[in-house]
Parts: sequence; structure tokens; C-alpha cells
Amino acid sequence: MENHSTPASPKHAGQSRERAPDKNKAYQKPPNKERSTPVEIKLHTQQRAVKRAGFNYLVECKMTMIEHQRQQEERFRKLMEEEEIRMLRKEMIPRAQLMPLFDRPFFPQRSTRPLTIPRDPSFHSKMYSKSWRCMSSCDSYNFQKLTHQSSKPIK
Repeated sequence: MENHSTPASPKHAGQSRERAPDKNKAYQKPPNKERSTPVEIKLHTQQRAVKRAGFNYLVECKMTMIEHQRQQEERFRKLMEEEEIRMLRKEMIPRAQLMPLFDRPFFPQRSTRPLTIPRDPSFHSKMYSKSWRCMSSCDSYNFQKLTHQSSKPIK
């Protein structure tokens, strides 16, 4: 097993030499660079402010136009309702009807419909009928035929 703390190992010896400053070499300053001149930055805030003001003006114009149109529609609807009420009131005024003419006598017309055939109501059930009724008894179902006069259609 290698001991990493010893300077005799070849791995660490090279690294320690690179890190150790040479006292023989004098520290040299890098050459001075030219000073940079500031560049004019062109901001678009003024242009954006003008565009935004124009947009706000368009939105405001549109909103006022919509409000004006809504008010006109409201006025028109109100006028129509008032006119309708006026017409209804005009129709509600009672007016006298003309006197009927009695120059010829009234003869009622005979109806063309056939007369109704009278039948006696039958509320009791008979043994034989055309309708079926299910009656339960214990576990099985028995079908019995019962009479119902009310189930027959009336002509």
C-alpha cells in the first residue's frame, strides 16, 4: 500500500513542483490593454411607449364604440316596448259592435256526424272475456281469462 503523504512518490512530486512558485522568476505584469470606449445602447422604450399609447387609444375607442352601440340598442328596444304597450292599450279599448241583421230568420244546419249509440255501463266482471289476467298462487302463475267491459273500446 502506498503512502500518499510522502514526497518520494513520483506522482505527487511532479504536482508539487508545478504548484511551488519559482522564487528565481520575477512576477511579470501582463501588458496594459487599451481602454474600451462605451457603446451607445439604443433602447426601444420610447418606441414601445408610443406603440403602447396607440394600442391603448384603439382599445379605448373600441370600448366606447361598443358602449355607444349597446346604448343605441337599449334605446331602440325600449322604444319598441313602448310602441307595443301603446298598441295593446289601443286594442284594449272596448268598442261597440254592429247590430246584427234580422232581415232573414236563422235556420241551424243539421250535423253530418253519426249519432252516438248508447250502451249501459257494466261494472261487474264476467267469466269469459278477451283480456287475460295473471293471478299468483304459491310458486306458480295461473293465467285466467276475466271479463272487463271497460277494456272494450268505445266507438
